[in-house]
Amino acid sequence: MQIQKIVSLIEKIEAKLTVLLCHNNADPDAIGAAYALSGLLNRLKPNLATEIAVASGPSKLSKKIITVLPIEIVDQPHINQADILFLVDTNNIRQLDLLYSKILPDQPLVVVDHHSSHPETEQLATLSVVDETASSTCEVVYRLFEEAEVKPSPDEAKALFLGIAFDTRHFVIANSGTFKVLTSLIDSGVDVQEILPILSLPIEFSERVARLKACNRIRILTLNNWLIALSHVSAYQASAARALISIGAHVAIVAGQKDEKIQVSFRATREFYLETGIHLGNDFAKPLGDFINGIGGGHSVSAGANGTGDIKACLRFCSKLISNKLKSPDFE
Repeated sequence: MQIQKIVSLIEKIEAKLTVLLCHNNADPDAIGAAYALSGLLNRLKPNLATEIAVASGPSKLSKKIITVLPIEIVDQPHINQADILFLVDTNNIRQLDLLYSKILPDQPLVVVDHHSSHPETEQLATLSVVDETASSTCEVVYRLFEEAEVKPSPDEAKALFLGIAFDTRHFVIANSGTFKVLTSLIDSGVDVQEILPILSLPIEFSERVARLKACNRIRILTLNNWLIALSHVSAYQASAARALISIGAHVAIVAGQKDEKIQVSFRATREFYLETGIHLGNDFAKPLGDFINGIGGGHSVSAGANGTGDIKACLRFCSKLISNKLKSPDFE
């Protein structure tokens, strides 16, 4: 069992302090998984102190969750002093931004995730608890609770439920196993009608403008009857990509540039993934991350990349990449 491997590692090194590390702009899945895992570790090893650290701070939605649940994020985590580190919902260690530089070469590292592993992270990991078939990292963490025969507290159950709801787009891409987990979390004290509204945020005026600009600047490729929408906005790339999917695109690629820094968001319909087998994280975001000298990754229908360079060259690369994947001629 994976939880027994984790406990054995903690006992072997006689760990007294662990820091759970989440990627930059940590989403509800990362925050919920880290919080619940911290609680599980505290119960299994009461003498183990835990801290949760988030690179560059949590997302806006995660901040809302933190105001509702007793989740404590440590601003100045004791990474150098930690006996063991957990990398939560983060497949590339460079997604930790400045926190990455604080990790010591010989520190034990446990990866808990549902993304496909990055080679660099695999090399650094002492132990990997990764399940790519899981809907979310929160689902992976819940399985650890099951293995340990420990029932999540009501707050932990809420955190896990919110993380799963977020990563499954409010259960649109959830599978039968995920729904079994959700049922168990409800039995642990989750009131669905009370908790789900937490994941709703009003759309700010500037976000609305970004969505409309993305539509105005759209370039559409028709490849084998698939509609590919490419656009660019200076902010809210992920929101703009979701908007393009909602109005009819099968794949949306939205880039943004500030100074030399580039951020790209990818979104696709479930239909596109199931019929083409194209995985946005592995097939688009990762190679784009290399192209723009940064990092990229994500899920089958939701991914992103960050780096530096020219936004026009970036979008041209994306056009050629998807054209090649769909075996169509390159476009100008």
